[in-house]
Amino acid sequence: MGSLLLQAFFGMLAGDGGVAVDMVTVIRERILRLCAERGISVNRLATICALPPSSIKNILYGRSNDPKIRTIKKLCDGLEITLGEFFSTPEFDDLEQEIK
Repeated sequence: MGSLLLQAFFGMLAGDGGVAVDMVTVIRERILRLCAERGISVNRLATICALPPSSIKNILYGRSNDPKIRTIKKLCDGLEITLGEFFSTPEFDDLEQEIK
């Protein structure tokens, strides 16, 4: 798990509510985890996904506050996973509802 996700997890265990984890943070952590699992760099990911490295780095460095689904689809295509597989994680399932 990434550092923000770990902070949120341990915060929940401590009962203080933890750090609010938003969708962009979960997407960022998912991309980094997929790269680590495959032993590839962000630049290599960009190459295999036919994306400019800046598109991925903007997500990873927080400059993109609302990543486009088309970008995530290209990431999935390059990684040979489905959108469902990308989003099928406990972190996405645990995101708080934004519209109440």
